[in-house]
Amino acid sequence: MIFETERLQLRPTSEEDADFIYKLFNTPDWIEYIGDRNIHSTTEARSYIKAKMMPQFKRLGFGNYTVIHKSDGAKIGSCGLYDREGLTDIDIGFAFLSEYGKQGYAYEAAFKLKEIAFQQFNLVKLIAITRKENLSSQKLLKKLGLYQTGTVVLPGEAVELVLFSVSKSSS
Repeated sequence: MIFETERLQLRPTSEEDADFIYKLFNTPDWIEYIGDRNIHSTTEARSYIKAKMMPQFKRLGFGNYTVIHKSDGAKIGSCGLYDREGLTDIDIGFAFLSEYGKQGYAYEAAFKLKEIAFQQFNLVKLIAITRKENLSSQKLLKKLGLYQTGTVVLPGEAVELVLFSVSKSSS
């Protein structure tokens, strides 16, 4: 299912996005704030999409979306609803190429997905995680109506993350 906003199209990430995912996952911001996924080629990106992204769509009907700028068709970022190990609720997350930062795209995409999560997918709560030093993501999460509720360490990780949440009834 494809979703649209005024400026953006959110399309389920597929193997055809392998070049873009390879580029996005290897940006300095991705590696610093999200973590190195050890994707060193388009082929590895394609395998990651098949193994990590597509199964969740089949299982839950939602997952990672490639964000496309409608005016020129450029793939500019990623936004999604994730069922992560170690978290009890669905996590909303986003990442954009740096040249598309500070233009409201992340808010626009994440706001649309938050709306869809509650209205179409009937989720009752969304959470988000971010590194303590990622202040721009924290600011955006607060703008989206999420509140800081604590911290969490994901299984197999050592970094303590800041945990945010919002309920359908409070959004």
